[in-house]
Amino acid sequence: MSQEAVPSSQPKSLLQQMEELMAALNADLSQLDADFQQSAERPAPTLADGPDRA
Repeated sequence: MSQEAVPSSQPKSLLQQMEELMAALNADLSQLDADFQQSAERPAPTLADGPDRA
């Protein structure tokens, strides 16, 4: 099934389309930054913490 947008009575201007794309990109980048910040708070595993060590 296709996920095409339902056309409105007036097509969006190129500027409006770009603003929407930039807003979506900004939200994605903010989420990615939050994920990186969260992963940076955890210490990286060392060789002594590897799977062979119980």
